[in-house]
Amino acid sequence: MKIAGPQISSIRFLAATALTLALAACGGGKTIVESDLGVKGAPDWVNKGTQVLNDKDGRLFHGVGSSQTLGDESLQRSTADERARAEVARMLSTYIDAVSNDYANASGTGANANADQEVSRQIKAVTKMNLAGSKIIGRWKDPRTNAVWSIAELDLKQVKSTLESANGMNDDLKRYIGRNAENVFDKVSGEKK
Repeated sequence: MKIAGPQISSIRFLAATALTLALAACGGGKTIVESDLGVKGAPDWVNKGTQVLNDKDGRLFHGVGSSQTLGDESLQRSTADERARAEVARMLSTYIDAVSNDYANASGTGANANADQEVSRQIKAVTKMNLAGSKIIGRWKDPRTNAVWSIAELDLKQVKSTLESANGMNDDLKRYIGRNAENVFDKVSGEKK
């Protein structure tokens, strides 16, 4: 299948729209994600912030979010958790954009609009499935400010598996993901360093 230039824009727009909606549902406020925050006594992941990692543990999306005191500790934790997941969604958006761009470039041009809409729908559905698969792997409460920090993780293996096993997904796109998911991740993680 080949995708034409205007159709590529539609894919990017729909993927971005889906992730924007997911972020709006999860975010709810400003997330502190600057690198090297210098929070005394905090775990390394708090000070490093949101990252795309390629290390001995695998290829991982790590999102860090925080919440100030809200009067309800459970609400504060869930707010920090959702902000961390929103950061994972932001990085996953970058990754999905890169996959879409690379796939479109590899496919060439000339496909019809129906094929473009189908690929866009598939990317949107799979992105939602992957966001649901992110997990909170740690929390920390600053004893001085009572701010709660959460870190969410999404493994590229899970993203790739979800993309490859999605029902009804275009076979060419599945094959492309199977062959290139790690390379695209490495490219994206190189841009984040």
